[in-house]
Amino acid sequence: MGLGSYWGEVMEVLREIIPVYDKVNSIISLGKDVEHRNRGISGRVLPGNKILDAGSGFGNMSKTAMKLTDGKISITLYDPLVPMLKNTSSHFDKSPDMANGVFEHIPFRDEEFDAVLCGYSLRDAINLRIAISEIHRVLKKEGRFVIVDLGKPDDAFIRAGVSFYLRCILPILAFIAGGRLGLKFGTLYGTFKRWPANKKLEGLILEKFSRVEFEKDLMGGAIMVAAYK
Repeated sequence: MGLGSYWGEVMEVLREIIPVYDKVNSIISLGKDVEHRNRGISGRVLPGNKILDAGSGFGNMSKTAMKLTDGKISITLYDPLVPMLKNTSSHFDKSPDMANGVFEHIPFRDEEFDAVLCGYSLRDAINLRIAISEIHRVLKKEGRFVIVDLGKPDDAFIRAGVSFYLRCILPILAFIAGGRLGLKFGTLYGTFKRWPANKKLEGLILEKFSRVEFEKDLMGGAIMVAAYK
């Protein structure tokens, strides 16, 4: 499970849509991206924690975590795209630590972080099982792995509805929000097709983690997950 050879195409699209990324992401999540980040992170990131924001993009998960802890956390942004990381400096009062790389080879020591955050990014892993294993490795004992992402409903009828939205409605909304660049968000449907259904994802996480809290919204089309080491 994971993007496999499709990963390169997805990364190229992400590189191109940097100028409209935040604007379009908010629209295609029906304006609920901020709410979902708050729900996923609240109570799972604590003052004094050392945080890895994996697949950080512009650092939206980190900014949410800082707001919820009055800035009393240490953050490292980690993303495969250097241009994405370079854009983050304008989003923070003080530039956080940054590192470049993929989920499958995280360049940090064992048990280094109190929490790892993945906001709309784990879906882009090349190999999902290896990615989860690496995240587990760098977490401290009792560390938290927080995921906020698209969900793939277990019910086939609802899943078909989410699939229709991503394939047919999303490109229209993305075009309205981001012009021609917005159309490139159509690759999101390809990542959704390769993303496991919610129950299967939960089982995959439980292969490495002792406990999982799995919260859903939008009929299972959005998920907020906390896994505990």
